[in-house]
Amino acid sequence: MIRNDENGPLNQLENVATNLVELLCAIIAMALELLLRPWHGTRYFTLPTRFGSIVLMLFLPLASLFTAQASRFLPIGTQQPPEGLFSIGSFSKLYFLLCFVHTIRLWYRMLHMERELHSEFEGPALPLFQLFPTGSRFWPCRIFLEPILVLALALLLRRFFIITAGLSIYLEISAFALGMKSFIGWYRAWEYLRITIDIRNAAPILAKMIDNQATEEDLATIHLAGFPKNLSPDIRQSTIAHIARVFEVKK
Repeated sequence: MIRNDENGPLNQLENVATNLVELLCAIIAMALELLLRPWHGTRYFTLPTRFGSIVLMLFLPLASLFTAQASRFLPIGTQQPPEGLFSIGSFSKLYFLLCFVHTIRLWYRMLHMERELHSEFEGPALPLFQLFPTGSRFWPCRIFLEPILVLALALLLRRFFIITAGLSIYLEISAFALGMKSFIGWYRAWEYLRITIDIRNAAPILAKMIDNQATEEDLATIHLAGFPKNLSPDIRQSTIAHIARVFEVKK
């Protein structure tokens, strides 16, 4: 199906929605990525992602503390279940410590740009994932293995009261956000290649349309109707040129 041009309202709405979802997932999952991707590039995290993540990790401990204080005033007859050793506050402290360490590393790379091949690359996966059957594959590891491992650890550590319920819930949500962010990256790469292939496959059909030799079966594959038989060649060629521009590759 022919998509609207790059400035079309539907494409703009789709791009804005995709960017918002990706930004939200990146903000939630950044703390995890600092642990899972210790060799990320200088431009892997955008400035809005860094700012949103800092605000989030400042807000979550305060919200957790407020919830804990408010729960003490509730009339609970039974004994409170034991809490974990590490809370969302402990994880927030670890997050800011990692930010400090990575800031030194990234600042050195910013000053010595020749030491970095690609600034947006997140770096290789942790060696742990090489033990899994698909751990050496880029996208399966990031879309499935990493989120599943985080989710399993969150549930296991909560069961043995190593982490609190609040931290476990955050890690579970972050695991989903991490997988969704990676899926969006994979989909955009796939879409770019798919559009390029579609353009290549549509080119012979457009050439047939110029010569008025395209059949209805040919036109159906790209959702086009045939021209009237008495249409002038000039109008036919100008229309084909416009259709060809619609098929241009979009970033």
